[in-house]
Amino acid sequence: MAETRIAIAVVEHHGRFLIGQRPEGVPLAGLWEFPGGKIEAGETPQAAAARECLEETGLTVEVGQPYDAVSHEYEHDAVRLLFFHCHPMGELTPMSERFRWVSAVELLDYRFPAANSRLIERLAATPGT
Repeated sequence: MAETRIAIAVVEHHGRFLIGQRPEGVPLAGLWEFPGGKIEAGETPQAAAARECLEETGLTVEVGQPYDAVSHEYEHDAVRLLFFHCHPMGELTPMSERFRWVSAVELLDYRFPAANSRLIERLAATPGT
């Protein structure tokens, strides 16, 4: 099975991270995630992370350094997750109730897809990264 490449914006603002709950009717519904989605043809992973974050949340971000990429095979797809440390640009605007800001340690209180576990553990262990 070919891997689907997914760019993910790990948005941090004043020590808090932006997470959203996956909607009903999609794979892994009800779990929490960072904004992100499939990388389109001809698009860089960084551009995809910024685009997906804007589309999902209305938030424009500056894409920074990558975190370690992760490959994971789910029942519905094999994915290659490319995580990027991001910061909001400009004013924070209200967004869907599906999203919230949580501290690094609070990330451990939410259920994320299995492929996120190593990053969640890293962020929780080193607040302010």
